[in-house]
Amino acid sequence: LKVRLKLARGGGGRSCREGRREAMPPKKKVEEEKPGAWLLGRFSKNLKVGLVGLPNVGKSTLFNSLSKSHFSEAANFPFCTIDPSETRAFMPDERFDWLVKAHKPKSEVQPYLTVVDIAGLIKGASKGEGLGNAFLSHIKAVDGIIHVMRAFEDDDVIHAEDTVDPVRDINTISSELRIKDMSDLTGIIEAHMKKKTAEATKTPQSKKRWEENLASYEKIMKWMEDGKDARNGMDIWSNHDIDVLNDLQLLTSKPVLFAVNMNLEDYKRKKNKWLKKIYDWVQANAPGAAIIPYCGEFENDLIELNPEETEAKFKELEVTTALPKIIRTAFSMVNLILFYTSGPDEVRAWIIRKGYKAPQAAGVIHTDFERGFICAEVMAFDELKEKGSESAMKAAGRYRQEGKTYEVQDGDVIFFKFNVTTAAKK
Repeated sequence: LKVRLKLARGGGGRSCREGRREAMPPKKKVEEEKPGAWLLGRFSKNLKVGLVGLPNVGKSTLFNSLSKSHFSEAANFPFCTIDPSETRAFMPDERFDWLVKAHKPKSEVQPYLTVVDIAGLIKGASKGEGLGNAFLSHIKAVDGIIHVMRAFEDDDVIHAEDTVDPVRDINTISSELRIKDMSDLTGIIEAHMKKKTAEATKTPQSKKRWEENLASYEKIMKWMEDGKDARNGMDIWSNHDIDVLNDLQLLTSKPVLFAVNMNLEDYKRKKNKWLKKIYDWVQANAPGAAIIPYCGEFENDLIELNPEETEAKFKELEVTTALPKIIRTAFSMVNLILFYTSGPDEVRAWIIRKGYKAPQAAGVIHTDFERGFICAEVMAFDELKEKGSESAMKAAGRYRQEGKTYEVQDGDVIFFKFNVTTAAKK
């Protein structure tokens, strides 16, 4: 695991107050997290999730609700979205709100998730049907997928397959993504075979690398030929397989969640004739993935309302929005966490991949912070909230200084110290 090993090794630095920390009680042993599909992807600081589904299942309506705008045209015919629309969906965050209230800063920068509205796929998209190749390339560019599934009947909203059947729809989507992956991999294997003689005559190492890559290609191809998605093979993929998968960027390697679009009545009672079938399909084909019911029509109605009107609507209908849950789940699905910088000038939430060491997290703010990293002054948010202030944290001995090997935790409030002679001082 190229990414995981890099994070596990970290730097060789020592904590700024190592002596003090030795007196602290030993930390509880934490069971190592099982590798997830988030390991199969670009190691980037700007992660995106894409809304994927058949035409007219509610993708653009959900996108508009997430962005609180009518940026993406929601029209009642296939392919109303061709070029992918992109927005920032701001994430409700009580920790951020508390820090803002405590500091009353001049500037606030909320946490957000970048969401892409991808046009509806149809059967045959992997072979170019319905502008399919362009749409599939848009999916390739995102890091995680929100499958939008239609589980409501409405004669006024046409369906690409004439009838509503979300399990049939998700089978269609999954098959098209897998067929496209297999087609791409076939071409890669063919190109790889042409290099056999050249690689064999270079060095023993190049021959061995060629053979290892071929073995991984064939292993991945066999897995998909058996009707399985790449993300579901984490138990059998070797470190080298994962390196290969990261290079391939397969559509079926991306982590997924399922947003089930229901009518308001079904959403209110949390029941629907398709929910059990959807649950069974997800357990069999995407174990561990989240299923989140929502009502697209209801969420769309909330767009133009102010906060007071929104709360009144919740009370009137005895129901609340599902968007915060969708955003938070998508955020964690691609293995993101937040840390904060806070003060009278600015309170800001910074988005990083889980597993970042302190210098890497500092580099998200500015490359000079990582290059000249000295140490990180850290407060755990829950403790800060309990104590009430930075001075109280210091008085309680809970204002910590951490070195290069410290793994940043979700909710850390951090002040970085660095020294780069060519950079402006912080």
